[in-house]
Amino acid sequence: MSPFRHRNIRLFILFRVLFNARFYYPVFTVLFLDMGLSLEQFLLLNAVWAGTIILLEVPSGAMADTIGRRNLVIIAAVGMVLEMALLSFLPLGSSVVVFWGLLLNRVISGSAEAMASGADEALAFDTLKAHGEELQWARVLDLQMRLQAGAFVFAMLVGALVYDASAINWILDLVGVDATVDPAQSLRFPLYLCLLSAVFAVTTALSMREPPADHAPDAFSQGVASTLRRATTAVFQTGSWVVRTPVVLLIIAAAMTFDSTARTIITLASEYYRYINLPTYAFGIMGAGLGLLGTVAPMYARRLVERKTPLYNWSLLAVILGLTLLGMSFTIPYWGAIPVVGIGLSLTLIRFFSSHYLNAAVTDSRRRATVLSIQSLCANITYGGAGLIYMGFVAALREDPEASEAPLGESVPVFGQVMAWTPLYYLATLLVLAAFARWIKRRMSRFEAEANVSEESRTGGS
Repeated sequence: MSPFRHRNIRLFILFRVLFNARFYYPVFTVLFLDMGLSLEQFLLLNAVWAGTIILLEVPSGAMADTIGRRNLVIIAAVGMVLEMALLSFLPLGSSVVVFWGLLLNRVISGSAEAMASGADEALAFDTLKAHGEELQWARVLDLQMRLQAGAFVFAMLVGALVYDASAINWILDLVGVDATVDPAQSLRFPLYLCLLSAVFAVTTALSMREPPADHAPDAFSQGVASTLRRATTAVFQTGSWVVRTPVVLLIIAAAMTFDSTARTIITLASEYYRYINLPTYAFGIMGAGLGLLGTVAPMYARRLVERKTPLYNWSLLAVILGLTLLGMSFTIPYWGAIPVVGIGLSLTLIRFFSSHYLNAAVTDSRRRATVLSIQSLCANITYGGAGLIYMGFVAALREDPEASEAPLGESVPVFGQVMAWTPLYYLATLLVLAAFARWIKRRMSRFEAEANVSEESRTGGS
């Protein structure tokens, strides 16, 4: 039977689409700068956003397992409304007001991201589990990721269009509307669209229901202090369980290894495009193209998890990402854009594999949201660590006057050297992962041997 007959599953997919397809993403940086921030302030606020997620990621997962996943999803949706309303109606003109308003926006946004992370997925998976349909999760992930990717492409194209006042005026003139829009007005249009999406996200979250199995309290019925104590206890108990569960540890370690490298490279994509001489207008085309790839790649990932072993799938991912980084390391003008497709494919496989295998490994639904939050936290920490490593490498290269002063495209440019060394960095992370996997294998073998000895002793004694 189709898993999409369940109301929660349909609402989960719709919530993911509404929550993640942000119309301001294609103009994210220029939007904040046009509002009056300096580049340094923008980078500072991004760091605040990431720090908020890291601080709240695991506690929010524990809260979801304590007071109910639906409640956390509702809080996340309300947070989205608040962050978008603040952006949409923030008065401009005073640099002080703009900075503190956007700082508050970044804190609310990071909090909403942390609240949604794990809670919505745990609610959906446990809905299937309550009906004995856990094996249908791959089908749900397939459709969810394809629809989310399609919505992302739509948001990228529409958001960039409505931000451009000249494009809107051309359309108005084309349809015979006697009106004009100035840049100060069009600056808000992507934000208004996001605010509308946020309202629909709240409606979607309110329509969800807690799964019938292991139903959690629907409110702070035992008091705020008691609820926080139970959530804190859940964090430590689940963290201890993760450390003592080799399979879960290995899944999280694999996801961390591949995700940190792939996300770091995709973050540097615009600089890479410029380095291989792509025109600026092609950056948006590349982004939309990767989004379209996300509409078909989940079908391939689903077939892999249904037909191949986990070892085969993670190994295939390792090869795909390795060949991609090797191709990008040559930084071939124009043609160097082709390997970037491998980054988009790798990111889809990472998200699909980690969600599928981690949900299958967590047998106790009461800790599911917390485990998913721990995995997300670890991924963000390693992503940040990879970024610091790259920053340190760039700083070291800039100490070489020849490297730092060389014009773009000559023999020793800094960015070219960074890309050239990336495959070796990736190989080093794979070696660390392989060593960790060997240790996990020995640990599992020891546990199995101890379990067999214990069973033999028990049987012999009886």
